[in-house]
Amino acid sequence: MKNLYRKWRSYRRDLKSLLLCLAVWLAAAITMLALAFIIGYILVKGIPYLTPELFAGEYTSENVSLFPALVNTLFMTALALLFAVPTGIGAAVYLTEYAGRGSRLVKLVGVTAETLSGIPSIVYGLFGSLFFVKFLGFGLSLLSGALTLAIMILPLVMRTTEEALKAVPDSYREGSFGLGAGKLRTVFSIVLPCAIPGILSGIILGIGRIVGESAALIFTAGTVAEVASGLFASARTLSVHMYVISGEGLYINQTYATAVVLLVLVILINAVSGYAAKKLGGGRGNEDADR
Repeated sequence: MKNLYRKWRSYRRDLKSLLLCLAVWLAAAITMLALAFIIGYILVKGIPYLTPELFAGEYTSENVSLFPALVNTLFMTALALLFAVPTGIGAAVYLTEYAGRGSRLVKLVGVTAETLSGIPSIVYGLFGSLFFVKFLGFGLSLLSGALTLAIMILPLVMRTTEEALKAVPDSYREGSFGLGAGKLRTVFSIVLPCAIPGILSGIILGIGRIVGESAALIFTAGTVAEVASGLFASARTLSVHMYVISGEGLYINQTYATAVVLLVLVILINAVSGYAAKKLGGGRGNEDADR
C-alpha cells in the first residue's frame, strides 16, 4: 500500500512538472509567434514603399520624407540619455553603496520609482507641457521633449542599475577595502565595472522607450517636420512622424515604410548595446579569472 501511495505521489509530481513545462513552452511559443507576426507584417507592408524619396533631406507633402524625423530621433535619444543615465546611475550608487541597504530612504525611493514607472506617458506629456514648455519657457522644443523623456526613463535606469550593483558580490568590495582602497575608488574601480552589463540592459530598455514614445513628445517637442536647428527648436521623432502621417489618412503606405525604419533602428541599437555589454562583461570576467 505504501509503495502504491509513493508511486502515485511521484506520478502526480511528474505530471505537474510536465504540465508546467508545457505551459512554459506554450507561453514562449506564443510570444515568439506574436513577435514574428508583427515583424513579418510590418516588413511585408512597408518594404515595397521604401523609396529614395522617403529619405530626402527635406520634408514635403509630396515625398513625406522621414529623414528629418530620423535625425531628430537620434538627437532626442542622445539628449535624454545624457540627462537620465548619469542621474540614474548616481542615485543607484548612493542608494546601494552609501545609504545602507534596507533603510527607510531606500524603501521610500524604491516605492517612488515604481510609482513613476507606472504613470502613463500622456501624463508625463502634460507635466512636460506645463512645466518645461510653459513655466520654464522652453517652448515646444527638443530640450523640453528630452527632459520629459529623461524623467520617464529615470526610474528604469535607476532600478536596473541598483539591481546590477546588488548583484556584485560583497567579497569584491571587501577585497578592495582590504588592499587599502577607499569607498569611492572601490565603487568606480571594482563595483561599477562589474555591473556594466546590467546597467547597459537598463539603458537598452530606456532607449526602446525613448524611440517608441509619441504621446509625451507631441505635447513637449511638437510636430515640425524639420531637422532641429538647436535645443530650443521644435522637432518630430519617427514615432511622432508615423502618428502624424497616419492620422492624415493619405500616406498609410509611407507609414508602414517608416515603421520598418523604426524597427530596424531599434534592432540595431539593441544589437550594438548588447554587443557592448557582452564585450565589457566578458572582459571583466577574464580579468577576474586572471586574478
